[in-house]
Amino acid sequence: MLNVVIVGASGYAGAELAAIVQRHPHLHLKGLYVSAGSQDANKPFSALHPRCLGIVDLPLRPRSAEGLAAAMQGTELVRLCTAHEVSMDLAPQFLAAGVKVFDLSGAFRVEQEGFYDEYYGFTHNQPEWLKQAVYGLAEWNEEAIAQAELIAVPGCYPTASLSALKPLMAAGLIKAGTTPIINAVSGVSGAGRKAALNTSFCEVSLNPYGVFKHRHQPEISHHLGNKVVFQPHLGNFVRGILATIYVQVADGVTAEQVDAAYAAAYEGKPIVRLSAQWPSIASVAGTPFCDLHWQLDGDQLIIGSAIDNLLKGASAQAMQCININYGFEQTCGLI
Repeated sequence: MLNVVIVGASGYAGAELAAIVQRHPHLHLKGLYVSAGSQDANKPFSALHPRCLGIVDLPLRPRSAEGLAAAMQGTELVRLCTAHEVSMDLAPQFLAAGVKVFDLSGAFRVEQEGFYDEYYGFTHNQPEWLKQAVYGLAEWNEEAIAQAELIAVPGCYPTASLSALKPLMAAGLIKAGTTPIINAVSGVSGAGRKAALNTSFCEVSLNPYGVFKHRHQPEISHHLGNKVVFQPHLGNFVRGILATIYVQVADGVTAEQVDAAYAAAYEGKPIVRLSAQWPSIASVAGTPFCDLHWQLDGDQLIIGSAIDNLLKGASAQAMQCININYGFEQTCGLI
């Protein structure tokens, strides 16, 4: 059994991770940690997340110097569900102690000059680890994930978007010089557990945000290798993402070629489901799946992509990466 520690376990993604680890046949949940000043410190995990009562009752230990030392001792892997700057600071400490890091923040996702200054508001001070980090889009980076010590789990919107677009890019079906448009909506859990008026369930009314400024736009463009326009919306539902994506295909591309591109990309990859109908959030909420469907009209292609933002968009994909890294079946602990 591999000993697992989760840092940042009080949030929604951390809660999903703890539940997944607990039922995984090859993992042992060794410890759960929150920030040293957290009001949740020393409370049982199940007091915050009652659905885990009797399943995960471990205490949420404070992330003090002593706590971190204990977290590293005898641990094989850590999942960081922490703020970007916190992950940037913690990841090298765990790596130096021989602990593999699976980071759910944005701290190691994009190696690009000035990226973090412009889009995250801080200067990245771990350039060597940023260079070594592997982007954990599970279906597309298996070989690198299998060898990595530091895996940057993609954002939820990029996962939904890239899963839809990368088969087309790989097959050369996107018309050169064009910009795919991604129109996506997420449930309010994507804004995190901390209370805020603009993400209060009663205040949210399917509104756009981050127009031309959202940090996931350059993440998607970077890992696709093609500029995109990305517009997120916050919807008044709890969990799930639905992305509707508009692509101009290259001259002469047929529906059969599009079908073949998706079939080739996801053959033998059971977490991505190629659906015969337009995907919905209801079909993926509470599951690790990404559902895709598409339709071509002339040179205009529309793709629908649906995921659970807390699972395939975060915790379940982190588990996919762990399974790949340690040679387990990708669906282990997930299905």
